[in-house]
Amino acid sequence: MTSQPPAIGIEHLATRYGPTQVLSEITLDVLAGETLGLIGLNGAGKTTLLKSVLMLVRPCAGSVRLFGADHADPASRAQLAYLPERFQPPGDLAGHDFVRLTLAFHRRRVSRASAALLAEDLDLDPMALPRPIRGYSKGMTQKLGLLATLLTDRPLLILDEPMSGLDPKARIRLKRQLAAYRARGRTIFMSSQILADHDELCDRVAVLHQGRLGYVGSPAALKERQRAATLETAFLAEIERPEPARAAAP
Repeated sequence: MTSQPPAIGIEHLATRYGPTQVLSEITLDVLAGETLGLIGLNGAGKTTLLKSVLMLVRPCAGSVRLFGADHADPASRAQLAYLPERFQPPGDLAGHDFVRLTLAFHRRRVSRASAALLAEDLDLDPMALPRPIRGYSKGMTQKLGLLATLLTDRPLLILDEPMSGLDPKARIRLKRQLAAYRARGRTIFMSSQILADHDELCDRVAVLHQGRLGYVGSPAALKERQRAATLETAFLAEIERPEPARAAAP
């Protein structure tokens, strides 16, 4: 019996912008059916790693496979949906039209009633969906992006700072939806500056620091290793350890 390939398999990946090395020797598997959170300081390379997986940035070394197929194959990328950190949909489109076009790209159709129901679950007023997006607030725009992304029902979601612009109520509702998505056997690879959300949502976290991958494992194990009460303090202790100690850590 063969084991299921990881949703994302990254081996010895390196990415640079011109002469600047951004990522070095990244090896990481995102297992099918798990939620894996990518954590790191600003400038650590989190967005670059996500874009390297998506072929939005071309790696200079290494390989990436999606469900066992090379990520350069468009058919492999058809199994995922992506929400960027700076989500800026066309302002002239109505919310419903943006959702419809997004789903058409993924060869899916969802009724307006179903979209309105999920919008309400995400704390987005369904009455906003017929209106032009240019009149949306930042939080409403983010919820629209999340709505369209979740409705794709792809096996893999890649989310870059999905909580950006959301108030506490909307964050709680989104976390419920992400947990439900994961419970249906889907895979989520996400970055977020809100480490408490990783603690709540993620099966595993990966610490990215200065372009290199450090700790990969459960949030609970990282807190135990650093004898920390919160993931925030455990993460800080992890990246502040001397380089030889990080290299020697399991």
